Amino acid sequence: MNQNSPTNHSRYRRFIDHQRLRLSSSDALIQFAILGVLSGLCAGGVIILFRFLIETTQASFLPQGSTENYEALDLVMRFSIPLFGAAIVALLLHSLKNEDRQVGVVHVMERLSYHQGRLPWKNAVAQFVSAAICIISGHSVGREGPAVHLGAASGSVLGQGLGLHNNTIRTLVGCGTAAAIAASFNTPLAGVIFAMEVVMMEYTIAGFTPVILAAVSATTLTRVVYGSAPAFIIPPLEFGSLLELPYILLTGIVIGTLAALFVHLLQIFTDNFEQTPLWKRIMFAGLIVGVLAIPAPEIMGIGYDTVDAAMMGSISISILLIITLFKLVATTAGLGLGLPGGLIGPTLFIGATAGSAMGHIGMILIPESHFISSEGFYAIIGMGAMMGATLQAPLAALVAILELTYNYNIILPGMLAIIAAGMTSSELFNKGSVFLMLLKARGLDYRNDPIAQSLRRVGVASAMERGIAAHPREISRESAEILLAETPHWILIEDDGHYVSALTAADLKHSLEQGDEQSFDLIKIPGRRLQVAAIHLRETLQEAYEAIGQHGVEALYVYTLNAAGEQRIHGLLTRERVEASYR
Repeated sequence: MNQNSPTNHSRYRRFIDHQRLRLSSSDALIQFAILGVLSGLCAGGVIILFRFLIETTQASFLPQGSTENYEALDLVMRFSIPLFGAAIVALLLHSLKNEDRQVGVVHVMERLSYHQGRLPWKNAVAQFVSAAICIISGHSVGREGPAVHLGAASGSVLGQGLGLHNNTIRTLVGCGTAAAIAASFNTPLAGVIFAMEVVMMEYTIAGFTPVILAAVSATTLTRVVYGSAPAFIIPPLEFGSLLELPYILLTGIVIGTLAALFVHLLQIFTDNFEQTPLWKRIMFAGLIVGVLAIPAPEIMGIGYDTVDAAMMGSISISILLIITLFKLVATTAGLGLGLPGGLIGPTLFIGATAGSAMGHIGMILIPESHFISSEGFYAIIGMGAMMGATLQAPLAALVAILELTYNYNIILPGMLAIIAAGMTSSELFNKGSVFLMLLKARGLDYRNDPIAQSLRRVGVASAMERGIAAHPREISRESAEILLAETPHWILIEDDGHYVSALTAADLKHSLEQGDEQSFDLIKIPGRRLQVAAIHLRETLQEAYEAIGQHGVEALYVYTLNAAGEQRIHGLLTRERVEASYR
């Protein structure tokens, strides 16, 4: 039995290595599907734990044990709780290294663009703790942005733990993102579209399969724990008449203006306080929220109870206008000054209250008319329009409101309002996606051109030439004949402990046939040689393309390291093979 153990272990290692190589190609659907389910379950479990921590803590100190009853707090508590929470967050983040403080959706997009989706677990822990403190202490931030980071990190850490290649890890980040949104709102399809449209910014058949399965598995897990009820209380919705479309168009324009203002204010706070010490920025954010919460406690926390009230039409128009403005200022100030929370939830809040206000105004302007639908109808329209315009993600916003309402009557007016809002923000006010704006504020550019999309979906293992042998530059005739008997296509030449170039095996064979020398210098014999640099087996073709340009070489030798730290050569990747992959 013991004699067979090494053999069984060797077979297991060969099986795992084979699966990793299969996953370096984009057509390994079965393997991707299994990983999609696993990443969805991991992300769903983390999101459940995150939500449980927030809600149980809120219920322990808020009046009547309600998780969002900040309105029942007295004036002193409304002011002091955000300040106290800001102090804890400032102390926590101050104790971390700068690279460990980077959190949120923007951090996920940065790691996708510049680090092939390899998200550090330390940042995820910082996100989990600091975002929970922010939300519990009543700051005007959402839990969906942190959930996206936590879900994406779950997928990334899973992939890194399994030693998977970078193209696979990128896909698992998309899986975790979709799972997070699906688990947060109980909207699996919206999670898939959000991951593809907002974070990954690409649509592929191979990518859809694991991402869909991740969203399904995460939603299933959260429904087991929290049930199948939607995130919001949706009243009966009816679309009044086609004559209402002009007013819906106007609503979209108004919401698009609010979205542009949201992005603009966030940009102002981000740019103008960039050089201010972190602890001062966070304490200032706590002060702003505390002051605004005194007259408008509805802005504190996630505020989904206020969203529900706006949908039911139970908030007066004056209160709706006040909390819309205060929520917008509190959120942009908090996030712009460095609070580690999310902005997706606040945009839904602002859209719901502003939309409900537009419904109220419509009924005042056109009394005794059946042309204007209910306040709840306009609240839903506003949510989709605000989300779509702020994120510049119209499809994700439309699918989200459709899944939230299960009402096909929302499609036509929702499409009109979302497109009107998006175009108002982007074309009239020249405001793009809020996440891309925040990336540019960090001096980063989200590289997402078609060539990069094509290259980063494929690992180097699926494109390299495997017929390669390595040898020092000096070789005897006998050694050369033994080497050529293995029928390699390329010979990787070692000089002074480094691989410097690759020679075609046919040229070595030609030198053997043409002369009777007993030794040869592989660098000096006539033949085609390519200058080479190294690339790890886990990298993608995008990284290979960049490495070829950076090192000014014609080919890359693909390697891994064994337990002793020695290189094991797997193949050669020429510039031609990289370029052929996207032509």
